[in-house]
Parts: sequence; C-alpha cells; structure tokens
Amino acid sequence: MLPDLKQLSEIVINTAQEQLLPRFAEIGSRQKADGSLLTDADLAMQNQIGNLLADRWPAFDFLSEEMDEKIQTRLLANTDKGVWCLDPLDGTRNFAAGIPCFGVSLALILKQEVVLGLVYDPLRGDCFSAQKDQGAWLNGNLLGRRRPSFSLQEGIGLVDFKRLPPALATRLATAPPYSSQRSLGSVALDWCWIAAGHGHVYLHGRQKLWDYAAGSLILSEAGGHALSLAGEPVFRATLEPRSVAAALEESLFNEWIAWLGIDSKMGAQ
Repeated sequence: MLPDLKQLSEIVINTAQEQLLPRFAEIGSRQKADGSLLTDADLAMQNQIGNLLADRWPAFDFLSEEMDEKIQTRLLANTDKGVWCLDPLDGTRNFAAGIPCFGVSLALILKQEVVLGLVYDPLRGDCFSAQKDQGAWLNGNLLGRRRPSFSLQEGIGLVDFKRLPPALATRLATAPPYSSQRSLGSVALDWCWIAAGHGHVYLHGRQKLWDYAAGSLILSEAGGHALSLAGEPVFRATLEPRSVAAALEESLFNEWIAWLGIDSKMGAQ
C-alpha cells in the first residue's frame, strides 16, 4: 500500500514552513563542485524530511540531492522496495538571492517507476501532487480539466537555455516559435506550471533525477506529454541527466516536438 498523499504533504509543508521560509534570502551558501549552490536550508530540509519519512514509512530507502553520489547510485540499483527521491530546495540560487520562485520536490520510486510525486511552492502555498494512474492535483483540486487550445506561435514557452545543445539554443533565441519565453529557475515548478496551464510548452536540458521525478509524474497524470530530446520516455531511475520537451495539450505537444525535430522512434534530428 502506498503512503497517503495527505500525510506526505503535511510533512513537506510543515518542514518547509519551519526550515525554508525563515531562511529565505539568507547569505550563507557555498558553491558545489558542479557549480550549483548549497545553503543551510538545503541541509536542514534534507535532514528533517528524511527523518520524518523514516519514522513514518521505515520500509522505504531515502535518496536526496545532497547525498554522496556513490550512495545515490547504490540506492537506485534496486528500487523494488521503494526509494524516496528528494530535492530539498529546487531553485537554490533563486532562494539565496531573494527571488520568490523555488520549491520542494519529493517522489517515490518503486520498481523503476515513479508512483507518487509532490512539489510544494511555500511562498504561494501551492501543493502539487500525483499518484500513478490516479490523477494529479493542485491544493486538492484535480489538474488537467482546463485545457485551453493554443497554437505554438501563440503559446508561452518555459525554456531554460543554459544546458541545451548550442545549436538548438541559438535557433530558439534567433527564431523562437512561441509568442513569449520565461525561465523560472526551478525545474520542479516548471513541470507543475505546465500541468496547471501557467505555461504552454517546456524545454530544459540536462535535468537531474530529483529535479524531474515528481514533476514529470504530475504532468503525466494531468494528461500532459513529454519526451527526451532523444525521443525516449523521460523517466529513468539513474543519475543520467535528461533533456526534455513537454506540453499539456496533445496537439500543441506534437507541434512543439515537430519544431524541435524530435522523433519518438528515431530520436532527435
């Protein structure tokens, strides 16, 4: 039996209110080897959520962004009994700079697939959640009911250029196919905003597992669509970064991947 999403959301929400919000825009941070930031808030969130999950559901393993890579790899080698996958603070640079766009992402990986996903935006009070084959919700309201129809040229693109292939980034910058572009600085919220209809197409290069695991399930359960730039399903229970295109509405998604040159069988062209 899977954990209850309501109990799970209470753990994440309460911890974020205790550990994240009092530290918002804090100065104390350091740069990790990969160039990303680490703050005291990341570690406080990881420790408290990890302990609470272990107390409530001791059968599941726990993986977090800030753990040693060898431990992460070992945990992902066998997910048959279930592994929590946590990004304790997605959008750390925003958080440290006082930019109000960051969140907490938590997924449960069971037998090589994501079965539960939760993303919490503490400043807006938005809690996105999903259970495989059961649906996705925003603050308890079912997602995916509202599906405005847009052509690609009318839509808003949530696009992060930094980790895209240079030729693709140049093409997007010089001849964008959408009407407007935004970059939130939080991968988990990108996925959820597409699921909620706050943006229309999505593109982000080299996402880490903890960035996309929960959000990709939320979009999928809201009825959305996503592929890697190689034309493959998005989720893999590995540390391999994934570059992804997505949209909520099917015809828009097909228009988007056609523009990008993605073939679901042949890969990126």
